[in-house]
Amino acid sequence: MASTSKVGSSGNEESEEEEELEHFDDFTLASSWERFISEVEAVCRQWLADGPKNLLEKGAVHLGSSKNMYKVKSELKYLLKSYGMEYYFEVNKSGKVTDWDSIFHDLQLCFGVKEFLVCFHLASCAMYEIQCFQSFISLHLMCALHQVIAPQSASGVVLDAPEASKLLSAIAIALSNCSSLWPAFVPVHDPSRNAYIGIQNLGTVFTRRFEADRICSQVPVKLMHLEGLYELFVSKFAYSTLDISMHIFKVRFTMKLTYQTLPYDDDDIREVDTENIESSEDRGGDSINKTQWDDDCPWSEWYSAEDPVKGFGLIAIWSEKMVESSLEMAELENSSPHEAEKWILLPNISDGSKGNRVGFASQLCLLVDALDMSFEAQFMEDFVSVENPSSDNLKSMVIPSPTVLDRVLKDLLLQGVKIPDFSKGEHKSSRYIKGAPLECLFAQFCLHSIWFGNCNIRAIAVLWIEFVREIRWYWEESQSLPKMPSNGSIDLSTCLIYQKLQMLAICIEKKRELNEDFQDCVGSNDQPPAAIKEDDRVVEGSTGLQIPDDNFDRKRDSLLTAKGLHESGTAMSRRNGKPENTGSTDQKPSECVRRGSSGAVGSMMLLKSRQSMHAPFTQESPLMTEDMHEERLRTIEASGGSFDFSAQLERDILSSDMSAFKAANPDAVFEDFIRWHSPGDWEKDESEGSSPSGNLAVDGLKDNWPPRGRLSQRMSEHGNVWRKIWNNAPTLPASEQKPLLDPNREGEKIIHYLETLRPHQLLEQMVCTAFRASADTLNQASFGGLKQMTMKIDQLYLTMASSLRPLQANTGNSETIEDIRRLCVVFEHVEKLLTLAASLHRNFLHAPRLSEAIFSDYYNYYLPKMGMGSSEEVDAQKEFELKLLVRNHERLVISNMFTPPTATQSWRKVLSMGNLLNGHEPILREIIFSMNDHVNGSHYATHTPSVHQKEIETYRMYICGTSNDLRVALSVTSFD
Repeated sequence: MASTSKVGSSGNEESEEEEELEHFDDFTLASSWERFISEVEAVCRQWLADGPKNLLEKGAVHLGSSKNMYKVKSELKYLLKSYGMEYYFEVNKSGKVTDWDSIFHDLQLCFGVKEFLVCFHLASCAMYEIQCFQSFISLHLMCALHQVIAPQSASGVVLDAPEASKLLSAIAIALSNCSSLWPAFVPVHDPSRNAYIGIQNLGTVFTRRFEADRICSQVPVKLMHLEGLYELFVSKFAYSTLDISMHIFKVRFTMKLTYQTLPYDDDDIREVDTENIESSEDRGGDSINKTQWDDDCPWSEWYSAEDPVKGFGLIAIWSEKMVESSLEMAELENSSPHEAEKWILLPNISDGSKGNRVGFASQLCLLVDALDMSFEAQFMEDFVSVENPSSDNLKSMVIPSPTVLDRVLKDLLLQGVKIPDFSKGEHKSSRYIKGAPLECLFAQFCLHSIWFGNCNIRAIAVLWIEFVREIRWYWEESQSLPKMPSNGSIDLSTCLIYQKLQMLAICIEKKRELNEDFQDCVGSNDQPPAAIKEDDRVVEGSTGLQIPDDNFDRKRDSLLTAKGLHESGTAMSRRNGKPENTGSTDQKPSECVRRGSSGAVGSMMLLKSRQSMHAPFTQESPLMTEDMHEERLRTIEASGGSFDFSAQLERDILSSDMSAFKAANPDAVFEDFIRWHSPGDWEKDESEGSSPSGNLAVDGLKDNWPPRGRLSQRMSEHGNVWRKIWNNAPTLPASEQKPLLDPNREGEKIIHYLETLRPHQLLEQMVCTAFRASADTLNQASFGGLKQMTMKIDQLYLTMASSLRPLQANTGNSETIEDIRRLCVVFEHVEKLLTLAASLHRNFLHAPRLSEAIFSDYYNYYLPKMGMGSSEEVDAQKEFELKLLVRNHERLVISNMFTPPTATQSWRKVLSMGNLLNGHEPILREIIFSMNDHVNGSHYATHTPSVHQKEIETYRMYICGTSNDLRVALSVTSFD
């Protein structure tokens, strides 16, 4: 048993020894760490093989604020952890990193590299992105740099130092294996510190190591100033026992300072000096109240627009120079930004796409909604009452208080000293829109309507009813209609309501003249008229009668056919007051009864009596609005266009002219009237001599009398209508005739039209007029004649004319309403651009190149959004960014934008940094210190021929921050 057990035990020992011999470690197999390095190497080799062009085709992600920067990403696993690796590369080289006006990635600026790798832990990546983004924005502010995504682990740190070093060494081995010179970075420590460590293999000789960290608060006073920062850099390579301030170290230096104009907050109160305050108290005004930026803009009467220019940033750049001591740095800190070699302007412009923007476009949209509802009722009064069956929607519509209504009517009907200039601010294409001139009464009513209440149909109905009541009062009291011309012809290119109001203004003036004449007659009793004399003068009160000039030539030279009706209706010139004495030398007894003469017609003489022919005062042709012309044409068409009926329509006008001619020429015959009124119907014999003016020559040759000539064939026909009218026309001067235009009848017809106007007819004309008046108001803005803005305004008018044409023809439908809604969107975009153009023009009045460059760049940025509503997002993540180089003669304009801070603003922040610009310290200071060394003759020397006599950057430090925040990135090149 014993032996057996011994044998068994010895056998077990031998088997264990055999197992130990069998299970040896095979070092030819790769470990997990080596496999991880191999995976990193494979990814890097693939990226190297693809190159930038193929990487773009495979979906490389473009970094938004950098035009040339792209990145690709790959995920790797090591044990139970997941890592991400990103490769950042440029398509086109963007210049040296020291060229501050170029846009670089954060790590490019920190370490002076071009393309690089970043490796990080993937746990809690999203949380890290948010924190890193917030910390980066607070630090860089205006720099427009991109943060590197570095995720946060569960413990609240990116990677601890040992893990970061291990990960960085794995990447370095992989890059070395694939002969890549890419620098690699790994985030470390808390993400708010934005700290990195990195390494770059520069071949077989040199290696660069990188390190970056950040102080988020309590920055040492010494590091707030350039002198202390210079000594910080020198301390990285100088012996610690040396007194740096007493030695000279030649260091390359470049600096970039960023300034920001003060924001226009409500808490910022502009101070006024004592003199201004006293003068304001003497005037009893309040001059210290803040005014809006657009107070002098044409739209400020209706609304105040938000200034799209929120402010300006300024970058002052000192180019690379050699600095030898800290004293020199102290002097540089006291220098003015005007000494900087380069200024770059950064406009901060808001496109206003967020939120509801108040302007003409928003109110016009509400007016279009009212037009859509206007088809639901027959009269405007139906919308005022909420008792009608379709009043469900009306009950929710708000009507402003009577006080507001009275104020609007008072402002609307305010009588000016003179009629405004209707052509002021009118665009060349404005008349393509059948609306009303901007300064006229109806256009002002439309503009008031879109701001009255919330521009609902009830509010418009209330305002219109009260407006018509006021118009009736002006008519009944014979008071001049404000903001309407009371003379001239009816402008048929305008909307019908404007034509009616213009005709009503003329009727009021005619009515007042008749009333004044009546009062004069009553007051004179039996007194003979003083103006009637025994010569060829005419009575007073000849206002409104036609007067020919010296080269009188009557244009009514056609028969009364349907075509000739319009050709023979041309009005003559006017003159108020007494006519001049003709001074005729061959007066006859019959001339004592001549009345209504405006003077002799050249050398023309009457055929029977051989007296001078006198031109009479005549009445104007009766004015007609567009609907009256259409009614007349319809009547002519209904009658078949017969000659007799057409002549009847012109009978009153022709009879009035004949009566006035008889009164001015008592001995005249029908042929005399034709020679004066229609010279083309008097045919002269070829042998008859004539004066150069074409009239009969009276030169004493009595043998040529009477002149040889005859009536034309159409005037000599039997039963000619003109001759019948001549025979029946009484001998009355124009002042004693019945007016061709009955002001009382026509005025009452106009008032009836306004009171019974259909709602949709009113709203159609209001929409056309409101669009035209709003565009004309914006067109008055001064924007420096920017070409793109001028082009957009021209296009807007043409678009409005095209979209509103169905309303002008009274053929509106649901499709037309939708077209007009789209027109509102187009109007909104143009209004936004015009507001920006006006703001830029005000800011750069003495530097127009800057305003043109900024607007042109913004126009190209905003162009893709044109035609889309503000509610739709068009690449909402993309913001407008522009860096514009400022020329030397433009610096004063930019400097004046940085107004010295007031006492209220100064106490908020203690000034700790130098380089002040009008009292403003930079919001961000960026500095690059560097030191180069030659390989030959230094401790970097090597026997390698390829690096002989080569100069390398041995030390580089990037410093970024303010007095409360400081970030330092250091790169050191060493010889391995």
